[in-house]
Amino acid sequence: MKTLSLDLRERILASYDNLEGTRQEIADRYRVSLGMVKKLLQQRKRTGDIGARHAYSGRKPIIVKAHESRMQTLLGQKPDMTLKELREALGLDCSLPAIHYALSDMGLTYKKRHSAPVSRTGQISRRRARGGAAAN
Repeated sequence: MKTLSLDLRERILASYDNLEGTRQEIADRYRVSLGMVKKLLQQRKRTGDIGARHAYSGRKPIIVKAHESRMQTLLGQKPDMTLKELREALGLDCSLPAIHYALSDMGLTYKKRHSAPVSRTGQISRRRARGGAAAN
């Protein structure tokens, strides 16, 4: 569903303020729902603003900035901490992927190869064994 333009919101409220009809009549005139008219009136009364409030919709994050700074501290002390240990240390009630994504957004990864020296031996490949009777 599209967001109502600010102009339409202003016209709806002006009609209501000028007593040009009931809420239902105003909703019918501007082709919006009665609930939308009620929500606009409530929003104006509560906040004084009639603009769209997209920033306040949706699910609120469980892992906030305070948790992120605590995660960095914990991982600085013990870099090989598992996600499960990290969740328990923080006292969070969330999924392990949620912690993974939070760490990823912070630029932290589980792979610790960046600071370790490169292996001197290199990769060792085995010779392929012959199959069947030739191997015996």
